[in-house]
Amino acid sequence: MKTQVCIIGGGPSGLLLSQLLHLKGIDTVLLERQSREYVLSRIRAGVLEHGFAELMREAQCGERMDREGEIHEGVFIAHERGMDRIDLHKHTGGSSVIVYGQTELTRDLYDARAKMKGNVIHNVEDVKLCDLTAASPYVTYRDGDKVIRVDCDYIVGADGFHGVSRKAIPKDILREYERLYPFGWLGVLSQTRPVSPELIYAKHERGFALCSLRSQVLSRYYIQVPLTDTVEDWSDDAFWTELKKRLPADVAARLVTGLSIEKSIAPLRSFVAEPMSYGRLYLAGDAAHIVPPTGARGLNSAASDIYYLYHAMLDHYQKGDDGGLKGYSQKALARVWKAQRFSCWMTTMLHRFPANIPYDDKLQDTELQYLLSSQVAQQSMAENYVGLPF
Repeated sequence: MKTQVCIIGGGPSGLLLSQLLHLKGIDTVLLERQSREYVLSRIRAGVLEHGFAELMREAQCGERMDREGEIHEGVFIAHERGMDRIDLHKHTGGSSVIVYGQTELTRDLYDARAKMKGNVIHNVEDVKLCDLTAASPYVTYRDGDKVIRVDCDYIVGADGFHGVSRKAIPKDILREYERLYPFGWLGVLSQTRPVSPELIYAKHERGFALCSLRSQVLSRYYIQVPLTDTVEDWSDDAFWTELKKRLPADVAARLVTGLSIEKSIAPLRSFVAEPMSYGRLYLAGDAAHIVPPTGARGLNSAASDIYYLYHAMLDHYQKGDDGGLKGYSQKALARVWKAQRFSCWMTTMLHRFPANIPYDDKLQDTELQYLLSSQVAQQSMAENYVGLPF
């Protein structure tokens, strides 16, 4: 099998790049370890910055997003003194975000790939990346008893943190930076009316909480929990009781509770791998970087990678210009580290850290007070939240 670009990973990053390149006449083969049904069963965040939404429209996949997505022009921060709103629209000169579930976004991309008869291959096993520094790299995978070879010009690794792509970069070249947080997020998806038209980030002495939504009839809520907790430790009633304790009284009073559709605990980590390219391999998304979900940068950071790769490959195939491919890692990492900074800042400011000494707690409170009292600080937060320019 031959193609121009072989993409490893059938999540939103790989699908989006495949769709964008297809529309420009660049052939791709996409390999995914899991089934389509499994990929679509994963519940992920859904706050899309302006740049990501534009990419979806350019990929001819934005119609349902624009029709069903919730446009948010601000976010709330709840704290012991009350609740304040950060006006994203005002502080960014008119920008906003779109709340649209990652599952639905991925479904839209899958449907577009199927409509265009894109070559998306599921349930592949034993994927190996070969001859990465040669002029003609290739990928092999196993389909039952057969080993299939895919010859290509370039390989894009969009196969997540546990995928094979990053591991294909030699250890003496790859450098990894990581920070693990001493807590996780217990998330519940419920078929209930959202408690707020915009997201509520809650800082509380019992721990962080977040009120989010997928639509006007589908809510997503989170609370900070110890890493030792399991889903079995938390009944629906226990979750709702704890969530209410961490919200302002008036918000808790109007919270609509119900049976959980999905419940899971996700540990929080910050991670960056450098470089994001090696030979003819290019990493994108969680294969190269992960952020805590506090600042809603994970999916959006992946989108910026795809933006840079897409335009670099257009320059290569349409103009014979390899400058974008050569500079991809440096350009992508510059934006990745800004997303890391913002996500770490929000996480540190809003969560309860068990090992904090009283001095740390006072600084944390002061950081939040400064944000809420300073127009300049709010402008900085808004600028990062709606998305820095590509």
